[in-house]
Amino acid sequence: MSVGGLKVKLACGCNGNREGDKTMKKVMISIKGTPVPIGNEDESFELMTDGEYNREGDITTFRYVETELTGVDGMLTTFNVEPDRVTLSRGDGMSGDMIFSEKQKHHFLYETPFGSILMGIDTHSIKENMCEDGGSLEIRYDIEVDNVSVSKNLFEINIRSFSQ
Repeated sequence: MSVGGLKVKLACGCNGNREGDKTMKKVMISIKGTPVPIGNEDESFELMTDGEYNREGDITTFRYVETELTGVDGMLTTFNVEPDRVTLSRGDGMSGDMIFSEKQKHHFLYETPFGSILMGIDTHSIKENMCEDGGSLEIRYDIEVDNVSVSKNLFEINIRSFSQ
């Protein structure tokens, strides 16, 4: 499982799609995850994919469809960025949301084909600079399995509109 800290750069100026009350803008998303498993070598990954982006007030939403590279091909992944936390949701939410909130630990059940695993996210820092036309976000956190730390992580995400 590759989950890491995040940095998001976004830029607007593209045509939008209506979904509910939100106008979702077409964007290109570059995701770099850097997990550093305890006792193992670096296992970084980077993914470029198209997605959608929206900013309303101080809440940012962006989403994309996972690829074979991430191991969950075809699953919709959504990030909701709020002033005090970031929530990562996958698919229909059955696997549990990953909640990143600075200096707080959140637990969730992660569903696998072999059963559920109790996981924890211990967020060390969130650096966020989001606006209507783009921004950046970086999250540094630890992953725990059954209350045992298994990796330190950094997620970096860059988002830009297709029109740039």
